[in-house]
Amino acid sequence: MNNQPPAPKGFIPVMLTPFTDTGAIDFDALTRLTELYLQAGAAGLFANCLSSEMFELSESERIQIIEHVIKVTNGAVPVVATGTFGGPIATQADFVKRVHATGTDAVILITGLLADEAETDAVFNERVFQLLDQTENVPVGFYECPVPYKRLISPEQLQLFVDTGRVIYHKDTSLDIEQIKEKLRLASRPGFGLYDAYMVHAVESLKAGSAGLSCIQGNFFPELIVWLCQHYNDADLQADVATVQQFLIDSMDVMHNVYPTVSKYFLQLRGFEMSTFTRRDVGTFTPAIAKQVAELIATYSRLQEELALEKV
Repeated sequence: MNNQPPAPKGFIPVMLTPFTDTGAIDFDALTRLTELYLQAGAAGLFANCLSSEMFELSESERIQIIEHVIKVTNGAVPVVATGTFGGPIATQADFVKRVHATGTDAVILITGLLADEAETDAVFNERVFQLLDQTENVPVGFYECPVPYKRLISPEQLQLFVDTGRVIYHKDTSLDIEQIKEKLRLASRPGFGLYDAYMVHAVESLKAGSAGLSCIQGNFFPELIVWLCQHYNDADLQADVATVQQFLIDSMDVMHNVYPTVSKYFLQLRGFEMSTFTRRDVGTFTPAIAKQVAELIATYSRLQEELALEKV
């Protein structure tokens, strides 16, 4: 009988990219943001992702951001970063190797950029294996990114890829707890972790065996997501865990509205120096949205006090 305690769960932030008011990358703010995630207790970092506005960055900017995050992190936690941006597999493989050469622990593959929406799973699988063949032994992960379209990986496909021993990370956006449970059942291998992005069933996902959470909510209150990863299963804290889960459900809409502008504004209200400038067109940040954010931070401040969460 296995009496080993469950492995600790981790929060992997999907990192923002701070810009100056004129639209240049604000590397000083990126340093402080990286430190904020680490101080909050992040178990790893996902740089150059959709929250980073990766599609609005040049190729050289993507590399610069990844290198900067790795330098600031200085080995404290693993860093993963996106390495596929479309085009022929050989082109994608070349950039995967460039991203890995920066010192990343894994390079993330965007599922919607390995096959068109109308192409079959068999075509997708073939492209994945072509990419693996052309990237030597680079550890990889998958992100079911909603852009350019959301391509979900089935539990059977994930098992196929994880069985290669090359896949260490999967950011799941299926929004389906039964799919997650089946993925966890089939794709179980030492060194591999599934991280859920959907906070509506965060607690259930953690209890089912997810390795942790990788969600935009961590760009508002990273210390809360860390707290949930640490305490989701504590028998004495289940009332607090339920309160946090309900808070994440209730605040879902405001956090997704004109994101990531809204999270940059939220961090400003927390005292973090950062422009709300975004390169990505996410809509207009209106006074009504600002009011909702002010209400959110007031609610969160009360929750922070209830949980005795340290401010970072």
